[in-house]
Amino acid sequence: MVDRRSKHNKLISQCPVCGGQLAVTHLRCGSCDTELAGEFMANEFARLPEDKLAFLRTFLACRGNLKLVEQELSISYPTVRGRLDQLLEVLNLHAREAQGEEEAVAADDKADVLEALARGEIDIDEAERRLRS
Repeated sequence: MVDRRSKHNKLISQCPVCGGQLAVTHLRCGSCDTELAGEFMANEFARLPEDKLAFLRTFLACRGNLKLVEQELSISYPTVRGRLDQLLEVLNLHAREAQGEEEAVAADDKADVLEALARGEIDIDEAERRLRS
């Protein structure tokens, strides 16, 4: 018997030609070969790039504890926050800031941002955004 799992490809969400959003139009059961045709909507998680999906898995495994995510991925806390912000952006979710929460970056955090930039973990735009917040 042939192992069909080896034939599976990752769902891609953007057209490699024009960059438009692709639609899922065909489904097949691996057990009985039943096939369905139509236009099916993939959820936002199925459309996540692999790096964002891996971060989300780690975030969930750590039950949302950013310090644990920091330890698990061996990256700085500001980098974890940045990746979470990027994930929320891709999912079109906006972080809800607690009332009265101070958003100023402490001197230690500024050093972490610059270190993350130097290691290539964030780009210059993200570093600038974090330093200005």
